[in-house]
Amino acid sequence: MDADIIRVEPVPGAPALIRPGQLLTDASGMAAVSRWTTAVAEVDGIFRIRLSPGVDVCDLVTAVRGRGHPASPNHVLVGQPLFFGGPASRPFPADPLPPPEAAGDAVTVAVADTGLTAHPWWRSHPWFLEQRREAAELPDADGDGELDAQAGHGTFVAGLVLRSAPGARVRPLRVLDSHGIGDEAGLLRALTRLRNDPPQVLNLSFGGHTFDDHSSPLVETALAGLSATAVVACAGNTASDRPFWPAALPGVIAVGALDAAEEARAPFSAHGPWVDACARGEWLTSSFLEHGAFRGYARWSGTSFAAAVVSGVIAAAARGRTPREAAAHVLDPLRTRQIPDLGVAVPMPR
Repeated sequence: MDADIIRVEPVPGAPALIRPGQLLTDASGMAAVSRWTTAVAEVDGIFRIRLSPGVDVCDLVTAVRGRGHPASPNHVLVGQPLFFGGPASRPFPADPLPPPEAAGDAVTVAVADTGLTAHPWWRSHPWFLEQRREAAELPDADGDGELDAQAGHGTFVAGLVLRSAPGARVRPLRVLDSHGIGDEAGLLRALTRLRNDPPQVLNLSFGGHTFDDHSSPLVETALAGLSATAVVACAGNTASDRPFWPAALPGVIAVGALDAAEEARAPFSAHGPWVDACARGEWLTSSFLEHGAFRGYARWSGTSFAAAVVSGVIAAAARGRTPREAAAHVLDPLRTRQIPDLGVAVPMPR
């Protein structure tokens, strides 16, 4: 494990990953932790505090919350292909697909992920040409000549969104590195950037567990501020019913994965009463990087990609509807079947 990631387990059997010695809070919580603070970085009202050596960040967060201040460890967030092995734990090269045909009014879908590469499906589109260089995918950040573990994840997700919603405008936000690792502080910065120009749909194909199995109050507040946006997040490839964040937040559409036949839960998918919807998550084909054996297309599995399908379907339904109305339409249990502990089954567009 990287030196800047540690595993904590205040509750036996319920581990979480955090950045060591880092606490997140707002201005109101600064005074409450000042005696344990060695350094502070602030962005848009969120303070990332480095704590004195030996301070238990989880205990301190609990105490700060008890005094009425929002606080959180800097939880590590990960993209969600299959980390525990199996035949689909990595992407596989695939044959090219025809580009999605643009149709209808453009709906903006923000994809917070590993970034986005130029691809034949969109390299000449105005929305891609407007993107900032810092949102580009990095295929081999460590320079070892091999494709990094989750390089291409954001490009794959964007392609699935467009397959479901041809003509959508994708707005990439790089919050994960090419190994699929990010953190709560990075997510909060990205959400702040969206506040003044919110997208209709926001796709979050990553997440993690928290140290106490409760939501981060900072992330919950930031997402609640995007009140006009339909927020979709993957339920995680944990094969368990343990809440996975930010998917398990109220107001966020948590998406689990169905098998390739779209009949039953994929064996890796998280499940539980907090999961709102499900879509195919096994052996999906989408856009990818050009690197080594890959020629711009891949097949991959995970709840990350089921979430992208649902984001696209909601974006397609948002033509002529508000995003919240579109989400309610797509998730209407009277329109399609429900699967226990997976919510409404959203068919993949053909």
